Amino acid sequence: MRVDKELLDVVLSLKDKDELESFFKDLFTPAELDDITLRWKLLKDLHAGMTQRKIAEKYGISLCKITRGSKVLKNKASVVLKVLNR
Repeated sequence: MRVDKELLDVVLSLKDKDELESFFKDLFTPAELDDITLRWKLLKDLHAGMTQRKIAEKYGISLCKITRGSKVLKNKASVVLKVLNR
């Protein structure tokens, strides 16, 4: 599935973090926000060199959930990897 270009334009038009946070809270359910936040945290932990097992313990999640993040970071063209390398 592709991200809707209009949605991307809307996100880019938001003024600041507070407005972006409110937009996310309006758009996503609390569970969806938790999932997105968890995905970001585990990506940061993987990038910092933490093992998948340690991350699974830290957040109480399965290794399967972490595997996708690991694959993202192995892709040298990944925007997430570029952001984390800044």
